[in-house]
Amino acid sequence: MAKKCWEASREAKEQSQIWHYLKWVEQQYGTTLEDYHTLWRWSVEDIARFWESIVQYFDVAFQSPYKQVLSSMQMPGARWFEGATLNFAQFLLRKKNNAPALIFESELKDLQQYSWQWLEQQSAKMQRLLLDLGVKKGDRVVAFIPNMPEAIAALIATTALGAIWSSCAPEFGVKSVISRFQQIQPKVLITVDGYRYGGKDFDRSDIVKQIIDALPTLEGIIVIPYLGDVSKFLTFHQKVFIWDFAQDTSHTLHFEPVEFSHPLWILYSSGTTGLPKPITHSHGGILLEHLKYLHLHAEQKEGERFFWYSTTGWMMWNMVVGSLLTGATAVLFDGNPFYPGPQRLWEFAQRAQITFFGVSAPYIMQCKKMGYEPKKDFAMDFMKAIGSTGAPLPPEGFRWVYDKVGEHIWLTSLSGGTDVCTAFVGGCYLLPVYEGEIQCRCLGAMVEAYDEEGNSIIDQVGELVLTKPMPSMPIYFWNDPEGKRYKSSYFEHYPGVWRHGDWVKITNRGSVIIYGRSDATLKRHGVRMGTSEFYSVVENIYEVEDSLVLSIERPDGSSFMPLFVVLKEGIQLDEFLKQKIKNTLKEALSPRHVPDEIIQIPQVPYTLNGKKMETPIKRILMGVPVEKAINKDAMKNPEVVDFFLELKEKLKEKLTG
Repeated sequence: MAKKCWEASREAKEQSQIWHYLKWVEQQYGTTLEDYHTLWRWSVEDIARFWESIVQYFDVAFQSPYKQVLSSMQMPGARWFEGATLNFAQFLLRKKNNAPALIFESELKDLQQYSWQWLEQQSAKMQRLLLDLGVKKGDRVVAFIPNMPEAIAALIATTALGAIWSSCAPEFGVKSVISRFQQIQPKVLITVDGYRYGGKDFDRSDIVKQIIDALPTLEGIIVIPYLGDVSKFLTFHQKVFIWDFAQDTSHTLHFEPVEFSHPLWILYSSGTTGLPKPITHSHGGILLEHLKYLHLHAEQKEGERFFWYSTTGWMMWNMVVGSLLTGATAVLFDGNPFYPGPQRLWEFAQRAQITFFGVSAPYIMQCKKMGYEPKKDFAMDFMKAIGSTGAPLPPEGFRWVYDKVGEHIWLTSLSGGTDVCTAFVGGCYLLPVYEGEIQCRCLGAMVEAYDEEGNSIIDQVGELVLTKPMPSMPIYFWNDPEGKRYKSSYFEHYPGVWRHGDWVKITNRGSVIIYGRSDATLKRHGVRMGTSEFYSVVENIYEVEDSLVLSIERPDGSSFMPLFVVLKEGIQLDEFLKQKIKNTLKEALSPRHVPDEIIQIPQVPYTLNGKKMETPIKRILMGVPVEKAINKDAMKNPEVVDFFLELKEKLKEKLTG
């Protein structure tokens, strides 16, 4: 039985936004809801009624009315709120208040606050430049830009026109950027000259020139000076605007009404094993989903300060932008979260008085490994919640938060994805927090665990599926006119059911445990095991810094399970340490979890968003040509691929059986 580590007081629960919504539903629909789980059941039994309740509760005034909420339950193909028109950007500025709209700090700039008036004026100024470059409804505007206030102003300016936004972080490699932006044929590129990370400046002017040369549809460039001199950019294109930071009130921000399903932005899959999927979301779908999640599951409202450590290349940045819908202050940071030491983000959190501190699970585990204790350095009473995503957070990650940050913290772990730009499973202030568990399935998300025959199961590990549509599911993949890539990505395994690709257990208490990606699931003696269980044990061993485990199917039907470990500096993998790792896995998990071989490696391969690359490395070891198995340009540390290519030859006999 998992240990309960936090629960809000009855008084605090009854002051929460989710409680207020529950009581509103009872009154509005004449129903009795005993708790969150009965509210969730109500929300998924008739999802059209639920999403209409979100429109009513949050006073979403469409500029033209809708004919019906949902045309069909078919997936893909569900059509939401047909006839309705709106503009997402207009709603971002709807809750202007006297608190800052944005707080920003980077390795280049000290903490600064930006008013709602500043954000609106800068957005209008950026929109004026876009109009001068001929941008109109449906055009694509792309950005190669850090997590900075001007990025949010540019997004607002773009989407307010009905144009379509897409962004990559400036640390992305040139091929990675081109493989994304080329697919959507942009009209304008917004870029910086470079960025600073870990105390070092990275001039990106040569990279920007290559990107421009690879995008013949560009009709103009907007350059935001970040490192310094940008004069050389004037030679990169016939039309180059240099952004100046002076306020300009001569243009009033225009909001173009668009259909509910009109494209808002294009996000991308990681692109580690092929061309990144250009996932296209809608104005209306994202609006309703972010209103729901950020108000009701993250408890954001005016006076809160919402932060998630992210870059503009990860969907959590879009969630931070979405926090403006609640009237909360969006908090931005650009730089290395561990430079000059593990205190960096916690120090920033205190300066910015962050109330909701969002990070990745690997970040929490790295702080734990470094032996860092934030509460020794900072009084953490200002912080109400910590969010965790990007990978499963193991029980010891929960214990670290409550032992080393604060017992009062609401630790809200969540899981979803770029595919829907939200979480399927996440936090709920009305429920307790249990170690290693996500609190609930989110409202309006009919999440189930399926066994291999497609049966819904409880308290057993299965495939995470959605059996009913959500408004923020992609409207399509860009340049996929017949929807073949879209259908093959989610609907091939269980026809008409969204298979997300996560390995999950829904407990009889309604909480959720994610065990890792189902395509990286380990199979031993007929039993399927999640990789997250492995990592939580192995990476708690003193000598082990990081790890990667794979299950490789041999031609004869058997499997080979190697465990790769990164060891602390100065430590070598000897027989004593190998046996220690095997014994620890056997005792903590089971004899099935003991690997066939333990191999020391220099680094674990990671995506640019910090996710372990299990499947691409597995494909390399199985003999898939490297150019088909992995896109090095989508990696944080591409140099490590050569190590695994050499290793493939050394392990040839063991890999083939």
